[in-house]
Formats: sequence, structure tokens, C-alpha cells
Amino acid sequence: MEAKKRVLIIIPAFNEGSSIGGVIEDVRREVPEADILVVNDGSVDDTAAVGERLGVTVLSHPYNLGIGATMQTGYKYAARMGYDVAVQVDGDGQHRADQIPGLIAPVLADEADIVVGSRFLGGDGEYRPSLARGAGMALFSRVVSAIIREKVTDTTSGFRAAGRECIEFFCRRYPDDYPEVEALVLLHKMDFSIMEVPVKMSERTGGRSSITPLRSIYYMFKVLLAIFVDLLKKTER
Repeated sequence: MEAKKRVLIIIPAFNEGSSIGGVIEDVRREVPEADILVVNDGSVDDTAAVGERLGVTVLSHPYNLGIGATMQTGYKYAARMGYDVAVQVDGDGQHRADQIPGLIAPVLADEADIVVGSRFLGGDGEYRPSLARGAGMALFSRVVSAIIREKVTDTTSGFRAAGRECIEFFCRRYPDDYPEVEALVLLHKMDFSIMEVPVKMSERTGGRSSITPLRSIYYMFKVLLAIFVDLLKKTER
């Protein structure tokens, strides 16, 4: 009999003390078979204390390193502990745990190396980004789709599930700032298979987004530059 594959939920968190407790409880209710890791990225609130009080594993950075380093810490833990699937679930409450089974199913079935939860598949039209954010999302979708020669609708979604080989790759190479878009290009370059599935997301339940209109413009230029540098660089799988 084949051993049951082990799933780790990685929750990157920076000052998410007001929401992370609900996120942990949501995951436990919807995906009770999965283990939970909170990677506390130098929070100055009670993020780490809430995770510890709820009995999940908490790894804390001594100071804020950013989402890229935070997720890489999670992937390194997943690889070291032998997990087969690692799922990113943000600590602000936007990623709904009831969507996780559909997210991990293609990875468990060896149909994809990484699965991205898309807010734009399914056609319900519930997600309506701001004008600046929507323009950036549309631009990244066109650029990444052209590069990988496959339509990708939600390149900025952090709600994603990675299989074992993808986890190992991310341990060695993971983008720093705003990594979601660049990571897809790197994975395609290394011949990993990418799939999107429709997901529903909620409004954030705590904190506030760091992406202002001005930062959206900076974000677009920075990520596009990083993508084209990645295409020119030699990267080993």
C-alpha cells in the first residue's frame, strides 16, 4: 500500500496577530490531516504567541526579511521534515481553507508540480481589484503567459500548492520581493509543470495591504526586470 502523502500548510505572517488565530482554526477545521507551520517574519505584535498558544509549529525570523525569505524558510522546513506537498496560506485571512483540497488534489495525483489558486477562473466575477492593481495583474498575466506559452490568469496569487521536487527547488532558489510572478517563470524555465485551479478568496480579516498605488508601479517595473534577468541567467534545477 502506498504511504499517504504528507501535507504542510505554511502560513507566512508579519504582524498578523489579529487574524492568524482564525486562519489556523480554519485550516484545522477544513484540512485536519495537514500539519501547520507559521513562519513569523519578525513581527512586533503577538503573531508568534498566538501560533504557539494554538499548538502549531512556529519559526521566527529575528527581524523582517520579506515574503520571499519567509516562504523559503517554510520550504526548507518542509524539505527537511519530508513533506510531499507544501501549501502557502497567507496569515491575513484571505485564503479560504475550504479551497485547499481542490488546490492540492492535482499535486497529490502527480498532475502538476505546482498549482496556483486563481481568482479569475470560474467566471463568478467576485474579485474586483483596484484599477492600479488590476492593470498590474493583467500585464503580468500577458507577460508570463507569453513566456510559458500557456495562459495564466492569476500570476500574483500566493495561494498555491507545491510538490516535493518543487519544494526542493525553492529551498535553493526563491525570489525575494514580490516573488509570486517571478517564481512561475523560474519554474517554467526548469521544466516544472504549472496548473491553475479556480478558488474563492475572502477579504483580509486583519492588518492592511502594503501595496499602495505608488508601490504598484514600483512593483510592476521591479518584477518585470527580475523576470527578464531570470530568462538570461543560467539556472540549475
